[in-house]
Amino acid sequence: MQDVEISFDLSRIDFRATSDQLMQSYWGASRTDEAHRRAFDNSLCVGAYLDGRQVGFARAITDYTVFAYVADVIIWPEHRGRGIGKRLVQALIDHPEVGMVTHWSLSTNDAHSLYEKFGFKASTDGRYMRLDRKPTA
Repeated sequence: MQDVEISFDLSRIDFRATSDQLMQSYWGASRTDEAHRRAFDNSLCVGAYLDGRQVGFARAITDYTVFAYVADVIIWPEHRGRGIGKRLVQALIDHPEVGMVTHWSLSTNDAHSLYEKFGFKASTDGRYMRLDRKPTA
């Protein structure tokens, strides 16, 4: 595999390509560009690059102290299966600004085995709850 560059520089993110990829995913199909701009601006974002071209994206929603939520891990289709997603998740978990974070979470329908490699476990303890609602603004 070519050497993948990992960067947390938000200005390098190809917004158009990233937003398009996310809107084609099962979890981001109902989102808009405006929602992505706001989400990216309020998250710790990371991109993966081959020869300077972006080929992947992930972000962590975090308070940088106690809690972080891994979200929007996506690799462009032609680059999947090469370990780039693993590199992005590892980069998020290892980022020095979230070194104090003790509680990481995420939601996935199809990538459990990927996240288990990092120590994530399915929550079956009855403690975690979720509220889904329609946006008010």
